[in-house]
Amino acid sequence: MTAALAIGDPEEVAMRTKAAISLTTGLEDPERVTVAFLVAVGAAEQGRETLMFLTKEAVRLATTDVAVGTACDGCPPLPDLMDRYAAAGGRLLVCPICFYARKLDADELLKNAELGGTVPLWQWIGEDPATTFSY
Repeated sequence: MTAALAIGDPEEVAMRTKAAISLTTGLEDPERVTVAFLVAVGAAEQGRETLMFLTKEAVRLATTDVAVGTACDGCPPLPDLMDRYAAAGGRLLVCPICFYARKLDADELLKNAELGGTVPLWQWIGEDPATTFSY
């Protein structure tokens, strides 16, 4: 299946490849969060369909006023990365089990975030090739 999809112009093939980024870490490790969002922003801004699957403490990042600050000297501010990601069409899929285990409020989800688990993740990937990253 992949070989058949890989036929054609390499840039065209790359654009058909979705990017799925799995993030388990929240602001307890802001540098890891920054790197994950840099990868996601890069994919989304290139026009790739991009989805971040947030689990564990990362689910907090999908709520308003949480992704704040700058992880390190020279790192871009997290709010800027979040804004760029959303502006490029990037989506956040938030594990509902992790979300509700932390007693978070679904009304506080960001506009580009939705609750969904592994079934919606696999449905989003579908039959298309997907490049994955895990942080």
